[in-house]
Amino acid sequence: MDQSVAIQETLADGEYCVIISFPAAVQGVLCEGDSRQSRLLGLVRYRPGRGGQEHALFLYTHRRMAITGDDVSLDQIVPITRDFTLEEVTPDGELYVLGSDVTVQLDTEELSLLFQLPFGSHTRTFLQEVARACPGFDPATPDPEFMWLSRYRCTEPEPEPEPPTPQAWNSAPGTWPGRIGGDLASGTGPVLFGGGATEQAGLRLAGVARGGGPLWGGGAGGGSSSDELRPNGKGLPVDQSSWGQNKPENSLSRQNKSKSEITNMVRSSTITVSDKAHILSVQKFGLRDTIVKSHLIQKEEDYTYIQNFRFFVGTYNVNGQSPKECLRPWLSHDTQAPDVYCVGFQELDLSKEAFFFHDTPKEEEWFKAVSESLHPDAKYAKVKLIRLVGIMLLLYVKQEHAAYISEVEAETVGTGIMGRMGNKGGVAVRFQFHNTSICVVNSHLAAHTEEYERRNQDYRDICSRMQFCQADPGLPPLTISKHDVILWLGDLNYRIEEPDVEKVKKLIEEKAFQTLYAYDQLRAQVAAKAVFEGFSEGELTFQPTYKYDTGSDDWDTSEKCRAPAWCDRVLWKGKNITQLSYQSHMALKTSDHKPVSSVFDIGVRVINEELYRKTLEEIVRSLDKMENANIPSVSLSRREFCFQNVKYMHLQVESFTIRNGQVPCQFEFISKPNEESYCKQWLRASPSRGFLLPDSAVEIELELFVNKTTATKLNSGEDKIEDILVLHLDRGKDYFLSVSGNYMPSCFGSPIHTLCYMKEPILDLPLETIRELTLMQLQTEDNGSQLEKPMDIPKELWILVDYLYRNAIQQEDLFQQPGLRSEFDHIRDCLDTGTIDNLCILSDVPVPVNHSVAEALLLFLESLPEPVICYSAYRNCLECSGNLTASKQVITTLPACHRNVFTYLMAFLQELLKNSAKNHLDDNILASIFGSLLLRNPAGHQKLEMAEKKKAQEFVHQFLTHPEPLSLLSYSA
Repeated sequence: MDQSVAIQETLADGEYCVIISFPAAVQGVLCEGDSRQSRLLGLVRYRPGRGGQEHALFLYTHRRMAITGDDVSLDQIVPITRDFTLEEVTPDGELYVLGSDVTVQLDTEELSLLFQLPFGSHTRTFLQEVARACPGFDPATPDPEFMWLSRYRCTEPEPEPEPPTPQAWNSAPGTWPGRIGGDLASGTGPVLFGGGATEQAGLRLAGVARGGGPLWGGGAGGGSSSDELRPNGKGLPVDQSSWGQNKPENSLSRQNKSKSEITNMVRSSTITVSDKAHILSVQKFGLRDTIVKSHLIQKEEDYTYIQNFRFFVGTYNVNGQSPKECLRPWLSHDTQAPDVYCVGFQELDLSKEAFFFHDTPKEEEWFKAVSESLHPDAKYAKVKLIRLVGIMLLLYVKQEHAAYISEVEAETVGTGIMGRMGNKGGVAVRFQFHNTSICVVNSHLAAHTEEYERRNQDYRDICSRMQFCQADPGLPPLTISKHDVILWLGDLNYRIEEPDVEKVKKLIEEKAFQTLYAYDQLRAQVAAKAVFEGFSEGELTFQPTYKYDTGSDDWDTSEKCRAPAWCDRVLWKGKNITQLSYQSHMALKTSDHKPVSSVFDIGVRVINEELYRKTLEEIVRSLDKMENANIPSVSLSRREFCFQNVKYMHLQVESFTIRNGQVPCQFEFISKPNEESYCKQWLRASPSRGFLLPDSAVEIELELFVNKTTATKLNSGEDKIEDILVLHLDRGKDYFLSVSGNYMPSCFGSPIHTLCYMKEPILDLPLETIRELTLMQLQTEDNGSQLEKPMDIPKELWILVDYLYRNAIQQEDLFQQPGLRSEFDHIRDCLDTGTIDNLCILSDVPVPVNHSVAEALLLFLESLPEPVICYSAYRNCLECSGNLTASKQVITTLPACHRNVFTYLMAFLQELLKNSAKNHLDDNILASIFGSLLLRNPAGHQKLEMAEKKKAQEFVHQFLTHPEPLSLLSYSA
């Protein structure tokens, strides 16, 4: 996922997060002693007015996967000066694994930080761009001044406590704190912005003096852990223990003392310095190289042979518990040591902090527990750890296989509410083992017996959205299906349909597992080809793995008395795979689930070096004869595409085929003159670039999807479903494709005041009327307009809230569990056509699922071009957060329609809280969910920092805990 977008939203005008072939941002881990804290690193460029350019590394703490600027918080800034170095290192005693995490050391004159970055194309490109950004040592080149960074300096620092710094602070208001006798204008040394600022002080800016060293504004590792970033916390806490400890000798001494007791058995592997040129050098991906690679793939059987390797695949839903028992009965039950371990967890941490923020101490606890329980007859190296909230996947290989692991990439997909939250979803690692590509997926799908369609949707979302960048930037991303071997594990949550719980338990007692399997939802969905098409699963010869009383082998005796089910599964897809065992492990009693394992012998293609060289020589010889071939040309199956009746958030796909002639060619969709992208925002070509061998063909899909970013201009007619795509052939000509269609206007993406003036459904109005109302300026008060008096609130909002008020006020996990996409389509159509009576008729479902209506409400609020609390009032809201009287005064300044909507929503949320014993909602959850929807930073301006994010939540929170005397029936549509 491109996290540089989130960074760009936090920057001021003129500052850019560098984007080349890949985003110049990478997510890594800051290592400080025994502490491991996630950081997002961005390379930011600024062009001073005097010419040239200056660069700095911006370090951010972040929530889950950083999607927008709201999800990140600036922690430190390290300017890239002449004495700046960022080098790959190999900590003492660590084992080299090609494809494992990369350890890099950041050094300036007085600063030393150690990071672990994920191996792969993102990191390689990031390090290359940082290297290019270094100013060099040419004395004729002016020294960077970094005047542009002054905007990030803090206000007057707090007088107490006075941190012990190497130099004295110049704390005069409005000045740069600098070294005694220092001179900003002539200073050239590094500047460090520490993460140890308080709410009042913000980020502390350290001055630069003649000759260079930083003045410390906080510890190098001053970023907040998940505990420090609680939703009710304020500001960025000061880690005073790190003051004055950022010198290289201190940092390195801590590194040497941080070795854990498991180092002798398991080592977090990195690439050795000697391999740096090989791994991190700029790779050349010319046409000739691509042709050679393609031919090698075609002739793979000529130079490889099949060799079996033992794979252990395990999954365990730990129910938010810490490890309490040895995991060897699960991980080391076989006499033969596996060659590869793939170990997945779900519900690693169920706390709100883990859900709303990224870090959790449970990650390290379970990593250590696994590492200590691997097979004792072998030594293993960790290749990758990837986590999304509570879903974690660990990959280990035997020490002797480490050199044959390459092309490691990891990705995550959240399928929670609004398709973003990571409480449900999947994580995956893909890698090359010898000459076989392998993808391992760990997923946690939607819960509850009746929600099998939502589980199916989660599976499809993971398959479509999980994409891995390739080393060659000219090639399209890899999807899960584009691998030789796929191993899919996790809490898939499919249940047993038999309604009689006692009958289920009786069949289990009789060990009639095949009779019980006939009622298994996953079996039925696979048979219907709804999910896991082409996958295999072993016979279920063990009793269901859910749900048990924690600490026992007894079935659930809680009030809900959940029926037993085979929730935890392992499936596979590919050739040369033999399952040797598939079992649960009843000895472990930490969770309400039992862990499951499957052991495979997998045939991997191993290269015969002599045959490989021979094949390569033959390909090169034949290629030499083609060097002077004709100009490439292709034929297109069609060049005109018409998308009919395009609707909000409803994907439409049209496809065509590119068929190549006799000359190998590379193709790419290119931008037209004066345009930044090859297509409009609502359109995408997949793949947008690629390579074709002679007489080969590729299918291109044109995907049209209208979202909150593009809907408003399509509603108003400022944009239309019209575009021209230019398909360019390398060394060949350009081909032009025409895209047209019509958009169905929607209440989604329409302004609040526009909808208040629409007495009729939007699709019953003439297009010109919709255009006029959408472009109408928002007025604070009635200005004597000739238009009819508007409704108090949009009728569409009233319909959604009224439905939830009447049907879902006690719905468990409301606003936390996603709805079905098909149901959202129906809800959108009902709102846009005014067929309210049809809202309760959703295909085969007698009534709409409450979660789908709740998610539709959130999507409606998110799609508003002007949020409920207008952009102009945003800053005032933050300033008076915590002062209810002042906050109410700000609300009174909003235009009437916005004021009414805010008051109406608060009354509804208060009603939900009155039923918290049933729906399990609390004021913090609702404030967090609705705070970011009702209060949004003005478009085009810097996104709010984490402290401001909390103020936005606090602003909403005070209205939830101080109810107004307002009934939900006060407004009528």
